[in-house]
Amino acid sequence: MSDPAAGLNTEQLGAYFALIEVSSLLQYAVDEHLRADGDLSFVQFQILARLVDAPEGSLRMTDLADGVVYSRSGLTYQAGLLDKRGLITRSPSPDDERSVIVAVTDAGRDLIARVLPGHVDSVRRLLFDPMADGDLAAFGAVLGRVREHMRANPPRSAKPRAGRNRAG
Repeated sequence: MSDPAAGLNTEQLGAYFALIEVSSLLQYAVDEHLRADGDLSFVQFQILARLVDAPEGSLRMTDLADGVVYSRSGLTYQAGLLDKRGLITRSPSPDDERSVIVAVTDAGRDLIARVLPGHVDSVRRLLFDPMADGDLAAFGAVLGRVREHMRANPPRSAKPRAGRNRAG
């Protein structure tokens, strides 16, 4: 294990700054597209996309927060905005009155279908097009390992709930 007081070496620092800059530039471009084409923030897009992909188009609010890695209070606020626009519904869980079920509406599905092609185009153009043969597999493998390492000690919003059956 390395000495934390020693700081990052030049290669680590360069990789860290590149990751932060790429992440910021990509999120900015994606957010700009989503706001222009769908009047959505990036987190609102994530909420809708996860719901569209979920079985029956619904998730518990806490599971949605875990997947999006967003504070529960922030997610509640964003869900309220989406609910007011008729893009999702929120209702008490039939299994547990403390839980809230969030479901995508037909209008939410239609909006995702409308913004998704431009979103995919932005991600492909900015992130994947500059990669050479073999880069994507290596990139995916490295990010997968880092994600698993970070998920082993996630922030509170992303921690699995005790006693809850969780798929994948």
